[in-house]
Amino acid sequence: MSLTVKPHLHYYNNKTGKPTSTNRDWTQIYAIYGMDQWQTLFFLLCHAIFFSILSILFLFYFDPVCNLLETGVLLFTTSTSSTGAARFVAGFTGCVTALSALCLFFAAGNFFYSSVALHHDMAQRMVSYVNDWSSVKLALDIGCGRGILLNAVATQLKKTGSSGRVVGLDRSKRTTLSTLRTANMEGVGEYVTCREGDVRSLPFVDNYFDVVVSAVFVHKVGKEYGHRTVEAAAERMRALGEMVRVLKSGGIGVVWDIVHVPEYVRRLQELKMEDIRVSKRVTAFMVSSHIVSFRKPDQLVWGLSEVRLDWRC
Repeated sequence: MSLTVKPHLHYYNNKTGKPTSTNRDWTQIYAIYGMDQWQTLFFLLCHAIFFSILSILFLFYFDPVCNLLETGVLLFTTSTSSTGAARFVAGFTGCVTALSALCLFFAAGNFFYSSVALHHDMAQRMVSYVNDWSSVKLALDIGCGRGILLNAVATQLKKTGSSGRVVGLDRSKRTTLSTLRTANMEGVGEYVTCREGDVRSLPFVDNYFDVVVSAVFVHKVGKEYGHRTVEAAAERMRALGEMVRVLKSGGIGVVWDIVHVPEYVRRLQELKMEDIRVSKRVTAFMVSSHIVSFRKPDQLVWGLSEVRLDWRC
C-alpha cells in the first residue's frame, strides 16, 4: 500500500494565517481533555495578577510613592531636581509593571489557546494530510498525551469504515490510562490502543505502521540535556529516525512541532524521505510552529529530496 500526502487547504485560513475553527467549541474540548502543564498557566496568571496589582498601587498611590522615592534620592545626593527624578522613576516603574502584566496575561491566554483550541484545530489539519484513511490498518501517535490527535486519527478511521487501529505511545502509564478514557468519551475507544514507551527506542518492529503522527512532542525529547545542546539535538534526531524506522514503505509521517522544525527537515532529507512539506507558520505557545509531512519511499533513492517550504517566520 502506498499513501500520498493530500493537499490541506480546507483547514487553513490563508487571509489570517491561522487554522480555521472546527465545529466544536473550545469549552467542549476542554471538558473532555483538560490541559497539560497547567502549572505553567498558573505561574503566568499569578505573575500577571501580581504585576497588575503593583501597577494599580503605583497609579492610586503615585504621590506617596514619589515622596518615598524623593526621600531616598535625597539620602544619596544633594541634587535640587530630586522631585522630578522621583516622579520619573515612579512613572517609569508603573508603566513597566503595567506592560509586564499585559504581556503575562497575553502569554497565559496564548498558552491556554495553544493547549486546547489550537491543538484540536491542528490535529484536524494533520489528519487531512493523509489521502485515504480507509486503507490505513495501523497508525501511531507518538507522545499522545491527552489524546487530542490520537482521537482525531481514530475518528477518521471510524468515519471511513476502516478496520484499522491507532496506537498512542506515551512515557507515562498514568497518561495512557487517561487517554483511553478520553477515547471512550469521544466514542472511538474500539479504535484506540495505548502503550508506554520511549520514542528514542520504539517498541515496534521495522515497517510496522501505515501512518505515524506526533504533535508538539519531539522538541521535548532530550530536554534533560538542555534544549539547545548538541546532546539534545542528537536525541531528537534519534527520535525522528525511530519514526521513520517503524513507518512502512509508502507510509505517511506528519509532525507538528515548535522551534526545531528546520532540524527535522534536514534529518528527513538525510533519511531520503520523499514529498517533504513544511506548512506556513502558526504561533503556538508564543513561538513559531510548523507541520512537517513526508512519505517513506518504496525504494530509497540517493540524493536530496525536494522540500516544499512555506516558512513565514
